[in-house]
This record gives sequence, C-alpha cells and structure tokens, in this order.
Amino acid sequence: MMNERAQHLLKALIERYIADGQPVASKTLSLLPGVELSSATVRNVLADLENMGLIASPHTSAGRIPTARGYRLFVDRLLTIRPLDELSRHELEANLQPDSPQRIAQAASSLLSELTSFAGVVLTPERSDVAFRQIEFLRLSERRVLMILVTLDGDVQNHLLNTERDYTPSELVEAGNFINQHYAGQGLSAVTSRVEGELRQLQGDIAELMAAAVRLGQQTLAKRNEDVVVSGGSRLLQVHDLSDDLSRLRELFGVFERKTELLKLLAQGREAQGVNIFIGEESGVITLDECSVVTAPYCINGQVVGTLGVVGPTRMAYERVIPIVDITARLVSNALSFRE
Repeated sequence: MMNERAQHLLKALIERYIADGQPVASKTLSLLPGVELSSATVRNVLADLENMGLIASPHTSAGRIPTARGYRLFVDRLLTIRPLDELSRHELEANLQPDSPQRIAQAASSLLSELTSFAGVVLTPERSDVAFRQIEFLRLSERRVLMILVTLDGDVQNHLLNTERDYTPSELVEAGNFINQHYAGQGLSAVTSRVEGELRQLQGDIAELMAAAVRLGQQTLAKRNEDVVVSGGSRLLQVHDLSDDLSRLRELFGVFERKTELLKLLAQGREAQGVNIFIGEESGVITLDECSVVTAPYCINGQVVGTLGVVGPTRMAYERVIPIVDITARLVSNALSFRE
C-alpha cells in the first residue's frame, strides 16, 4: 500500500517526465515545489517505487522514468484533469456540426490529431441496425417504384422496386406516410420483428412496400462494414519516444494501414462508459506496447454506434488529451443525432 508521500513523489516524477521527456533524478525531485524532502529521502522512496514496478532506471541515466504500470496508477488515482481551453473547444464546436457520418468521422479524426499532435482515429458508426428517419416512394413507371430511405444519421439510400402491381402517386404517398408514422425512429431489426406480426393486419398494398423497404434497407446496411478513419499518423514521426525506433514506427504505420487491430481495439472502447485508456500492452496489440490509446464511445440518439480516440506515446499529457477525446465524442454524438 503506497503512502501519501510515495504517491506525491510518483505524481511529481511522472508529471516532470511527461513535461520534458528526460529521466528524473532524485535531486531534481527534491528541489521541486511542494516536495520538501532531502535527496536521500527521495532516493529511498524512489527505490521503493522501483521495487513495486512503477518506475524504472534506464541504463544510460541515474534518473527514473515511469513504467506502463506507473502510468496506469497515475491515470487511475493521481491525475488532475485540466479543463479544455476555450480556443480548442471553439474549434471542435465549429467543425463538428450536423453532416453525413463519413464527413463527421473525417473531421473528428483530423481535429483529434490537430489538437493533440498525435494520431486521431474514429471507428465509423456500426451499421447493423441503424434506425430510419423517413421513407418515401416515387412512381417511375408501371410497376417500378423508387424508394428513398433516410437513416437517422443522415445517410440516404435509393432503391428501385419492381412491384406486383401499378401504384398511383397518391397510394405511394399514403404508404410512405403510414410507415413513417408507425415505424420511423426504430432500428430496422426491430421493425422487422414488428412487421412479421403486423403485416397480416396491414393493407396488402402497404404490406408489400413495407416488406420491401425493410428487406432492401437491411441488405444495404449489412454490406457496409465498419471502418477506421485515421488522421495524422505522420505526426508520430515528430514524437521523440517513438521516432527513435524506426522499425517499430514502421510497424505502427502498418497497424494504421491494415486497420484490423484498430477495429478490434476500438470495438472494445465501444463497451466502455466514458473515456477508456489502454496503456502499453493493455491494448493487446504488440506494436502498441509503447503507445497509449485514449478512446470514448459516441452515440446516435442515445445508442452507442462507434468509438473515437487518439493513439500516441505512453508519455502523453493525459490531463489534456482525456478532455479533448471526451468532448469530441459528445460533439460527434450531437452532430449525428436526429431531432424532430
């Protein structure tokens, strides 16, 4: 069990190391404001922290640096979150306005990279059961109808229907109004289960159009696999902690290019409540052993549909990155959500 003095010194050491990237010596710590301990006392405490696996001594220096385990304790128990500055908040708000999901994902990843100087990543919305906002039917010719389906996240799908009989424009308007009134705002899977029980009670004309709408809408959404939008990967070339090992950096860029590992990792973040932080090997991706990934889920009308975040070195300013990721997720949720 760590006492208050040890926690205070660990916090001071990690904050100093994050700030300048140099191993922190006991004398340096003893001179920091608020420490008020002799170098000998500090050395003894640091030795205890090292035995606990929270800090380590690089071979080339007498100073200490945090381990992944030390960062984890720091983030969970010692971190002081700083409010996001007004300029950054304004930039996020101005650039994350309602738009198509793809453009919002691209804007969010770019902003995350720009504001943190790391790589911004966004897992695009899960499309397996997206709710629809509106359905409209337009008569093209005899027994040919154009169905326009608008999802809650703003996606527009056009489908050509070959119907069993000819429909008049007024019949198509009536069918669209009926479906929108009774089913709009629901996920297509939920609609399917309702329709199976209710089709027999619907007028035959509306039943045919409703069944076609659900079937074609689900088929289209099923073909749209999740993707990861990555921005600013090249910024990691400027991160001293990572750029020293070019082979590891190439492997990291390979992760960004393949996206498979990122998909799995970000999918985990979708299950989290609020901001989730993977430090080092916690990510389960070997190439990210020297990185931290800060993620947060985002929603459409209260339903979690994706995850966004930042990939950077373990030596990152967590107190600033965390609120950036958190606020970005909230703004993306607002931009994608539909309001009557």
